[in-house]
Amino acid sequence: MRIIMRAALMAMVLCLATGAHPPPAVAAAPPPPPSEPSTPSAPPTPSAPSPPSTPSTPIAPGTHARTITMPSFNWLVKEKWDRPYTLHVPKRRKTGQPPPLVIALHGGLDDSKYIQQQSGLDAVSERHGFVVAYPDGFLRTWNAGGCCWFARLAGVDDVAFIDELITTLIKEKLADPRRIYLTGFSNGGGLAYKYVCERPDRVAAIGVVSGALATLCPSRPKVSLLAFHGTDDFSVPYNGGGNLDFNVKVPFLPVQAVVDIWRRLAELPALTRSYFEKAATRCKTTGRGASRTEVALCTVTGGGHEWPVPTKTAGVDGSEMLWSFFATHPRSPAATKPTVIHRT
Repeated sequence: MRIIMRAALMAMVLCLATGAHPPPAVAAAPPPPPSEPSTPSAPPTPSAPSPPSTPSTPIAPGTHARTITMPSFNWLVKEKWDRPYTLHVPKRRKTGQPPPLVIALHGGLDDSKYIQQQSGLDAVSERHGFVVAYPDGFLRTWNAGGCCWFARLAGVDDVAFIDELITTLIKEKLADPRRIYLTGFSNGGGLAYKYVCERPDRVAAIGVVSGALATLCPSRPKVSLLAFHGTDDFSVPYNGGGNLDFNVKVPFLPVQAVVDIWRRLAELPALTRSYFEKAATRCKTTGRGASRTEVALCTVTGGGHEWPVPTKTAGVDGSEMLWSFFATHPRSPAATKPTVIHRT
């Protein structure tokens, strides 16, 4: 508790009464596909924190509240820190191999419970047999480089946190190293970009919803991307502008510029192929490159700062689309062996 209070005070003194990313409007949970007449039930209430499991004590299906102990808070505060996350394990999984893992990163001023309900990923997980982890950011924010708020000002190393989360779940046989995916909303999407820029060999694909690239990318990640953006998004403007954070007077890049940066890093052509069209959603793709990498952009005409669901402007189930994209983009066996990061 001391570490949180100390860091919270430090951050709030720096940014009192100023904001960069207001919490998005709550998006309705996506309805089931036509073949399932009943509405999926709400996500189960997380249980008490459970210790890391071992192959001899597999974690039970369901939703679990867990923590990962990080060795320090930041470069200044050298105290261990238990960071929480929620883990959803589906009832049906393929036997004999670790399942795919999707890590879902909440938006700024939201939390793990919010994106769990906002995205409806638990229901998608049950249908397709992958594990979902919902980590929590520091004071509901992530350090995505040029954004956002408390986590950035406090110098929190969220890349190290995601590293440790992935390493833990691989060791517990709850994640296939070749099928690890990140998705994030808003500030969480920014962290997905930052993580892959710094750890290009750990993730097979990312899905960004209303998120901004707010960091330099020194590596040349060949990581597949599916991005969703609304043309009327005032938090992350589709055509760029504004400021990344309250005291970072750097404008958001236009969405098309971000996608072009990502596909050039992956040595892919322009997005000229039609990928998907329905309601207000139009998707374009590069197609697959030599490394089997692909970059796709879904533009929601009139869409705002929200997760794509069938009942709103997008008119599509963004979570199902993300999983369909992820499922067809594992890491190539010829790719660099995924790095396992160990704490020191």
